[in-house]
Amino acid sequence: MADGLNMSRRIRRTPYTDKIEHVGVRGFSVVNHMLLPKAFQPSIEDDYWHLREHVQLWDVSCQRQVQIEGPDAAKLVQMMTPRHIGKAIIGDCFYIPIIDANAGLINDPVMLKLAEDKFWLSIADSDVLLYALGLALGREMDVQVSEPDVSPLAVQGPKAEGLLASLFGEHIRDIGFFKYDWIEFQGTRQLIARSGYSRQGGFEIYLEGGHLGADLWDHIWEAGQPLNMTPGCPNLIERIEGGLFSYGNEMTRENNPLEIGLDNFCSLDGSVDYIGRVALEKIAADGVTRKIRGIIFDGEPCPTCSLPWPVMIGKRQVGQITSGVWSPRLMSNIGQSMIDREFWNIGQDVTVITPDGQNRSGKISRLPMA
Repeated sequence: MADGLNMSRRIRRTPYTDKIEHVGVRGFSVVNHMLLPKAFQPSIEDDYWHLREHVQLWDVSCQRQVQIEGPDAAKLVQMMTPRHIGKAIIGDCFYIPIIDANAGLINDPVMLKLAEDKFWLSIADSDVLLYALGLALGREMDVQVSEPDVSPLAVQGPKAEGLLASLFGEHIRDIGFFKYDWIEFQGTRQLIARSGYSRQGGFEIYLEGGHLGADLWDHIWEAGQPLNMTPGCPNLIERIEGGLFSYGNEMTRENNPLEIGLDNFCSLDGSVDYIGRVALEKIAADGVTRKIRGIIFDGEPCPTCSLPWPVMIGKRQVGQITSGVWSPRLMSNIGQSMIDREFWNIGQDVTVITPDGQNRSGKISRLPMA
C-alpha cells in the first residue's frame, strides 16, 4: 500500500484494488470513502501522453451509485436537479447538477435512466445518498433509496472502442455519447456507457457484482496488452485542458450551476419544479458575479495546488486557482479559477501568486483549452 495513507475499514477497498496494487499503483486518494488510484506512470506527463495516444484501464469504483427506485423515483430525482429529466429515455445518461434550497451545488452526478421507475446517480465526492433519503422521508415519497453493489471500471483513450468491440461485440461502436447499452460477462448482463472523466474517448462498465471484479479486470487487461494498455487514472493535465471540473475543488455548495457554465442543464422558465428553483431563477435574472475560467500562466512548472492560489490584477484579487499543473503540450502552466465578472474576458492579463512566492504573469483562457 502507498505510503502516507493510513488504512482502515472506513476507507473502502474496491473489487479491483488487488489488481491495482499488482500493476504498481504509486498513490491513492479517497473519494466517497473509497480508494481512488492517483498515480502509475513514472510521471503525470508520461501518463498524459499515453492517455492521448493509447488506452488505459481505470478503477473508478469510487463513483458510487445512488439507486432510486419506485413509483415516485422520477419525482424525487427531478426534485433534486434543475435539469428537466422528463426528456430522458431509457438508455440515456444525463449529466445533472444537484442543488440545495439556495442553489448551491451538492453534487454533479451522471444520471442513468434504467426504467421509468428506476435511476442510478453516479456521484462525485459528496453524500447524495443521505440527501435523497432525507427528501424521500420528509416528503413521504414511495421510493427505495440504496447503494447497489456496482463498481465502475473505465476504459479510456482513443483505442478503447476497438478494444471493447473485440471483447463484447460490434454493437459497442453504436453506443452514442452519454448513452448506454448492455454486454454479457460470465453469464451476467452488465451496463456499459460511452462516458468517462477524460476528453480522449472511452467507456465505463458499471459492473454489478463485486465478486466479478478481478475477472473483469483480467479479461480487459489481457486483451489490451497488444494495444499498449496500461493502468491509469483521471489525469490532472488532461482534465484541466479539457475543462472538466472536480467537485470539492472547482465547485462546492458555495457555487451555483450558472457559475460553472451549466446553464444548458438548468430549467429557468418555471416549467419544472425543483428544490432551489426560486433562488436559481433569481441568480439568473440578476446575473452571476463570477464564472469559471481557464488560466494560462508563465514560469517553471508549478507546484501542487493543495491550497488555492490568488489570481490578481494589480492589488485586487479577482479569483483563485483551485487546480493547477504544467502542460507539456501547451508548454505553460495551466489552471482553473472562478473569476470576477469585470475581469473574466478571454485574454485578460492577470498575475498568479504561487506558494513558492513567485508572481507569475498569465492570461484568462477559454475552456476547453486549445
